Amino acid sequence: MTLDEKARDYTVAWNSGNPGAVAAHFASDAQIIINRGDPHKGTQALNDMAAGFHAEFPDLELTCDAVRGNADHAVYLWTLRGHHAETRNPVTVSGWEEWDLTRDMVIAASLGWFDAEDYQRQIDGTT
Repeated sequence: MTLDEKARDYTVAWNSGNPGAVAAHFASDAQIIINRGDPHKGTQALNDMAAGFHAEFPDLELTCDAVRGNADHAVYLWTLRGHHAETRNPVTVSGWEEWDLTRDMVIAASLGWFDAEDYQRQIDGTT
């Protein structure tokens, strides 16, 4: 699998609405840390993390803006679009994940980043 294929498949998983499809891209003991928050470690926690985003944005649409890297480290740049489940406000936020990858292109660890203040402003409808 190439890095471009990994990015494509990961994007498809997010857009499927199936949190398990997202979690399947990670090693069973992998973790993701988003904006220096608490780690989501292990398959169940990764599934729960993805389920949270899907619940918050029932019409979540993720696009891969770019992917760069080498055999064991990559940066996946993305844009999330959707309407917040509670406020119904439209949200468009861009960010990235820094991936540590196994030889089989499985995500061993991820650091995710986006502008949390802008994200909240859009949810609140105060932008």
